[in-house]
Amino acid sequence: MKKIGGWIFTIAGLMVLAYGVESLKIYLGFLSLLNNIPNTYLMIAGLVLVVVGIVLLMGSGRVRQSEEVPIYRGKNIVGYRRHK
Repeated sequence: MKKIGGWIFTIAGLMVLAYGVESLKIYLGFLSLLNNIPNTYLMIAGLVLVVVGIVLLMGSGRVRQSEEVPIYRGKNIVGYRRHK
């Protein structure tokens, strides 16, 4: 679920960054509700959204590995098994 949220934040941030560029406002006309906000604030908000999205994407890639537990036969370790 975090991965989907990360992609949504990243794409939204890129769209807001693109809308902050004057020449691209023609192509992103559906974001016209952002017309009253200065371009500097749009750029900052876009960067924040992209960074949050990337952090969510990077954090979701960690897979917790199961712990290995030694198998004893007497005093000797003869193998390991995964403990969930």
